[in-house]
Amino acid sequence: MSEQKKTMIGGQALIEGIVMRGRHVACMALRLPDGEIELIPKKLSPLADKNIFFRFPIVRGIVGFIEALIFGYNCLIESAEKTSLEEIETKSKFEKWIEKRLGDKMMKFIGVVSAALGIILSLLLFMYLPAWIVDMMDKWVFDYVLEQHKLHPLFEGVIKIFVFVIYLWAVSKMQDIKRTFMYHGAEHKTIFCYENGVPLTVENVRIQSRFHPRCGTSFMFVMMIISIFISTILIVLFPWLGNNRALWVFAKLLVLPLIMGIGYEFIKYAGRKENFFIKIFSAPGLWMQRISTVEPTDDMIEIAIFAFEHVLENEPDLDIKIETKNRGNNEKSKKGNRISCKCRCKSARRTDRSERTY
Repeated sequence: MSEQKKTMIGGQALIEGIVMRGRHVACMALRLPDGEIELIPKKLSPLADKNIFFRFPIVRGIVGFIEALIFGYNCLIESAEKTSLEEIETKSKFEKWIEKRLGDKMMKFIGVVSAALGIILSLLLFMYLPAWIVDMMDKWVFDYVLEQHKLHPLFEGVIKIFVFVIYLWAVSKMQDIKRTFMYHGAEHKTIFCYENGVPLTVENVRIQSRFHPRCGTSFMFVMMIISIFISTILIVLFPWLGNNRALWVFAKLLVLPLIMGIGYEFIKYAGRKENFFIKIFSAPGLWMQRISTVEPTDDMIEIAIFAFEHVLENEPDLDIKIETKNRGNNEKSKKGNRISCKCRCKSARRTDRSERTY
């Protein structure tokens, strides 16, 4: 009889790949353009190991979120560099100028610019736009009733959730994003397979659910719900904040780390416990995963299994090891730094980067 368990190993979908992450070990598994799988092990050095202050509740969530954001961004850029197809022969003058000026750093430059634009877009969509819409509604529709009854945060939160759903649905229609969401589904299914205590094979992973309570999508949704409560407290204690839209947005930015910390504690708790309270608050995030995850193909599942196995086998404080024998189509035989398998993935090449520290 299979034994159910929980794991703190989490993952992130990349461009044509997945990164699985434990406490001190992570591994990227990428599908290269020639069909091979490249494994890139990484060592992690979390701040929580260096100072007890960073292990306090709420604080650990803020620090952990920032660390995960930086680490995930670096992995995303690296996956883009490694899985991109051969360079297009015809380049625009601007592309040639950028390449001449930056050389090998061009991808990092593009990544930084993309990240900056993404932050600006996020602030406009999820901070400024909801506040502006509620201000206009209160002025032209409700005759300032919302302001009188301190209902601005509630209506802003509802609009923010609506904008988030529409945005996620819209980007899910893009072909490249859809493939990333398929890898996201493979990541969840692989973790569920392990937690359900069954061997990690493509067949077993395929039948698992792709909706996991400890997910970044659920985290974002929980943060938006928590922000409604925190913003309501702010407007009640400091009603003058609502008189200036820019000041109100700035105040919400200041309390954002607190919202992150509380959201992290909830997701951490939800990943370990199952009760009526958790099911109620986790439900919206699980519903959202119907957009942010898509049923993966078998070769995507193989990627997730490779990455997960490496982390589990090398995480120093985990005693449970995965049985890799008698794996049928995914039987591995090590030959130097290559992993051969009898599936569609041709072969997997392991790049030794375990000495890196992030």
